[in-house]
Parts: sequence; C-alpha cells; structure tokens
Amino acid sequence: MKTVLKTFAAALLLGVAAMGVAKADPVKIGVAAEPYPPFTSPDASGKWVGWEIDFIDAVCAEEKLDCVITPVAWDGIIPALTTKKIDLIVSSMSITAEREKTIDFSDKYYNTPTAIIGPKDQKFGATPDDLKGKVVGVQVSTVHAVYAKKHFTGASEIKEYQTQDEANNDLAAGRLDAVQADSIALGEFLKSDQGKACCDLKGMVAPDDEVLGPGVGAGVRKEDTELKEKINAGIKAIRANGKYDEISKKYFDFDIYGGGGAQSN
Repeated sequence: MKTVLKTFAAALLLGVAAMGVAKADPVKIGVAAEPYPPFTSPDASGKWVGWEIDFIDAVCAEEKLDCVITPVAWDGIIPALTTKKIDLIVSSMSITAEREKTIDFSDKYYNTPTAIIGPKDQKFGATPDDLKGKVVGVQVSTVHAVYAKKHFTGASEIKEYQTQDEANNDLAAGRLDAVQADSIALGEFLKSDQGKACCDLKGMVAPDDEVLGPGVGAGVRKEDTELKEKINAGIKAIRANGKYDEISKKYFDFDIYGGGGAQSN
C-alpha cells in the first residue's frame, strides 16, 4: 500500500510540475484585414504573408513566443487591442503621441517616407500649393489622414477611405486627383498593371514629426510591459544577428529601418 501511495504521490507531483511548464497562451498578432503589400497580405490559400509577417515570425521565434496572426478591421484595431481581442498590433502603425495616450509601442522596427501619387497626365508636386483645389484620398484613421487635414487645407476635399485599395482604385478611375500614403505601399501599386496605366509618383511630403512620428512600432497594451520587453529584445536580437537584414533583402533593395522620413499608417 505504501508503494502505491508513493507512486500516486510521485505522479501527482509530476502532474503539478507539468502544469507549471504548460505552454503559454498564444500571442494574437493583430494585422489590418486588408491587403497591404509588401507588408501584410493573404495569399491564394488565405495564409498571411509579407515583410511584416516574416519580421514578427522572426521576433516571436527569437523570444519563443507562440504567435498567431489575427486579422482585424483597421479602424477597430486599437479597440481590439485594448479589449484583449488581440495582444499586439503589427500592421505598419506609426508611433504617435496621440496613439500613445491609449496604447504603448515597442521600439521602432521600420521607417519609410510618405508619398503623393497622381494621374500621369497631370504635373504637380507634393506641397500644399501643389495640392490646392485637388481632391486628395487617404485611408481613414491613419497618420496620412491627419497630415492631409493639417497641411493640405487648400485642397477642395480630403476624402477618406476604409482601405488603401479603395483610395487607389478611385484614383485610377479618375475620381481623385491625388493619394497620400506610405511610399513603399504606393510603390507596389504603381508597379501593378492598374498603377502603371494610370499614375505616377509626384513626390514626398514635407516632414512633420508631431503627426508622422519617429517610425513604425508594434502596438501593445500599456499594462503589458513584459510582452513589450520581449518584443523589444526580439527586435534588437534579429537586428544584431542579421535576420532582420536577411528578411528585408527579400523585399527591398534599400534600408527600410532608417528611412529618414514618415511612416505608414
């Protein structure tokens, strides 16, 4: 009987120990539920791919986090974070003082300029004077919408869209005079058959750090300091071990980390 009891006690202790090392809950990575190449897009099978997916996969692998991509509507992505439907925003979100009133951010993980594109048959630039009297398209709830409303006051209309694709499509259809967005995302559009046929780059907007911020970071709840520390450690590690550059070279022929200008959303 004593032997049986000892065996039972040992099994019980092993069970408790196993519970102690049980796998942690998955970290739900929120991305905008729309194609945003080359950063995040669903492929033909529905799997999310792109530079940001490869980036966060590398960070999660480095920090041994079980990360799951979770698409969320862009204009509800911060509420999804604060209500714990997701745990981290990795969706080309610019670090801004306004957003930091509600959420926290990891360290910057990329920074690229903000561009204006427009019809090929119209010659103009990216200054407020150039955009006077024009209808300018931007994506709702982005730094571009804030920037355009602040700087392009002479525009006839700042038209907001739920997705960047909708703005690009209206530009191609002649319903807009210009579109403002991240230069890389707009570059992808200009490479497409639709973009090649209709539009070209007009220029980069003037810097405004107050609106555009210092770069793109991963959004995290203010109380989740441990997760923020892990993401920062992962970013630092893949920058140091060359994984960041290895991933970036698959998508870009320039330094996406430095950028020297505005960011994406």
